[in-house]
Amino acid sequence: MTTSTEELLYAVEAGIATITLNRPEKLNAFTVTMIDRWAAALGEAQRDPAVHVVVVTGAGRAFCAGGDVGQMGQREPTGLDHKAYLWEHIHRIPLTLDAMDKPVIAMINGVAAGAGMDMTLMCDLRIASDQARFAESYVKVGVVPGDGGAYYLPRLIGLDHALELFWTGDFVSAHDAERLGLVTRVVPAAELQTYTYTLARKIADGPPIAIRMTKRAVYQCLRADVRTALDMISSHIALALQSEDHREGVRAFVEKRAPRFVGR
Repeated sequence: MTTSTEELLYAVEAGIATITLNRPEKLNAFTVTMIDRWAAALGEAQRDPAVHVVVVTGAGRAFCAGGDVGQMGQREPTGLDHKAYLWEHIHRIPLTLDAMDKPVIAMINGVAAGAGMDMTLMCDLRIASDQARFAESYVKVGVVPGDGGAYYLPRLIGLDHALELFWTGDFVSAHDAERLGLVTRVVPAAELQTYTYTLARKIADGPPIAIRMTKRAVYQCLRADVRTALDMISSHIALALQSEDHREGVRAFVEKRAPRFVGR
């Protein structure tokens, strides 16, 4: 299945959904149309049983430069108007991702700035080109990180490093981002797509039930006390043990062959 709009492309092939931000002439700075389609595409991927992994990337030489500042300058909303704009549009991305239990990989091909950087933080894994650069650039235009970065960034790299990036708005290179823990892996630009889709393929070929339950467990454990976390995981594993994927995994181990998981 392949669906697209002018500003965002969505395609599914062999269990992997790809969302491509498609305003390369604007460094994929997002519009309301793009954001709404982005949230809808994530929802489609979550509901589609044929999708096991989602890859998000940008067309051209950038991942996403954040919101379209030119369009922002054309309107003068009230504070309440802007709060509603965030809640009804941009915040749909982190809220939709928070409800997803399928793996989401950001394939970061170039600049990720402001909300564009924050959108990478919301993904489960971040694979970056060695030409990628990152900046929490909100301070440069006199605003606060209103798109989710204030929540996600300190959890990834620690409070002091996060505040330094927020307060300076400085760009960091891909390798510095990796050192900070901001990205999962940095690869040469020419190898980015191959590396990312090889990883996506490996995950997509795994046992879907166990992978989705593991994602739920990890994120829920971050918000729970140890007793609640252990009680929850005992329920998860009890359900996983009843799956055909578990039985197939045991058979494959005994027969010394690769398992053929079916997702039930």
